[in-house]
Amino acid sequence: MRVKNKTVAIILAAGQGRRMHSDVQKQYILLNDRPVIFYALNIFQKSFVDEIILVVGKGETEFCRREIVEKYNFTKVNAIVEGGSERYHSVANGLRAIDGEGYVFIHDGARPFITDDILNRAYDTVKQFDACVVGMPVKDTIKIVDEKQFAKQTPNRETLWQIQTPQVFTINLAKEAYEKLLESEDKLKEQGIHITDDAMVVETLTKHPVKLVEGSYKNIKITTPEDLNIAHALIDETI
Repeated sequence: MRVKNKTVAIILAAGQGRRMHSDVQKQYILLNDRPVIFYALNIFQKSFVDEIILVVGKGETEFCRREIVEKYNFTKVNAIVEGGSERYHSVANGLRAIDGEGYVFIHDGARPFITDDILNRAYDTVKQFDACVVGMPVKDTIKIVDEKQFAKQTPNRETLWQIQTPQVFTINLAKEAYEKLLESEDKLKEQGIHITDDAMVVETLTKHPVKLVEGSYKNIKITTPEDLNIAHALIDETI
């Protein structure tokens, strides 16, 4: 009998949300009377994923345990850990809380519109390629600009995707990549390499190819007040 591969979700809720211009961190802002972080956790709670690691800001562990995990009965959350100064530090802390082999789904807690269909597509893809990220082809023309904001180049739109989460890898591959990143982060900074997502960690530190898988244009990340307005419209469509 074949044993099912373990599936773990790391939900990131440690961001400061400075672009939201709010005293409340974006993951705790109310969206239809529930905090933004509720929606992502709720989808993973109901999904095939076996367990959830929730990564929160410094000093927020007990608050999240009481006001999020226990209040909404998220029984799959088996660890709440504090994040770090950068996103990749937070992911690394989440990875340290995982034992065993299988697959890890790394997801931004400020993306409330993740769906079962997206999770299933990502799971099917990672089982084949060991590394995949959710995204969508860009709709707009993109310009590369110089330091004075003059257009320098117009890349072919057909080769451009906007990247979302979850980003999904075998647990071993993700741990290997992040261990190498933490060992070489100072050197990378000196070289002007700024890590912006998990796929870049895997691509840069292991050279393992990362497969793109279709997400949804509705799978937005709430970063600014304008995003929150869009989220209120989208949530009205789904209830």
